[in-house]
Amino acid sequence: MAMRSSVGSVAAGRSTKDAIRDAAIRLFSAKGFDQTSLREVADAVGITKASLYYHYASKLDLLLAVIQPIFDELRGNVDVAEGLEHTARNVRHVLAAQLGVLLRNRTAGAMCVRDSVTILNAISDLYPDIIDNNRRLCTWLAGPDPDDAAMLRASASLEMLTSVFWSRELAPGANDELIETVLLNAALGVLAGE
Repeated sequence: MAMRSSVGSVAAGRSTKDAIRDAAIRLFSAKGFDQTSLREVADAVGITKASLYYHYASKLDLLLAVIQPIFDELRGNVDVAEGLEHTARNVRHVLAAQLGVLLRNRTAGAMCVRDSVTILNAISDLYPDIIDNNRRLCTWLAGPDPDDAAMLRASASLEMLTSVFWSRELAPGANDELIETVLLNAALGVLAGE
């Protein structure tokens, strides 16, 4: 069997590592994390499994490469939000920033939702961080001195944004602008108690 070269198989301008990550997102989303083998990912990129292991030591490392940047970006949004005054304009801005991250990463996000138990077990070290970021953002969104109802509305408004993960399946003709408008307005409505 002839050896495949990662240089010739990866599109110009993209690194092998990026190509592996992109193929993993597509395959994990289509087949599920557990059902996708590293051999399939390597084949999708046009490299050997040994080349894949050069870039990612394990399937878990590859999964973390897929989801860690998303969590980092979401955490960054929370950090920014906590430095802002709680105004209607800033609330809209923060929710739009969160939705932007989810929209850009909706394929990986859909994979995370579908395989949530498997993925939460695989990333259990990150799990407290995820919960803390959600709590921090809910607290900010709920406003100064929030009561229980305000906290629940804040949590529900963030959940509205995760509908983006199902947007391709539920509304395949919807463009990103429509998705963003509808979900942002829904989240703001829930937050306002409407």
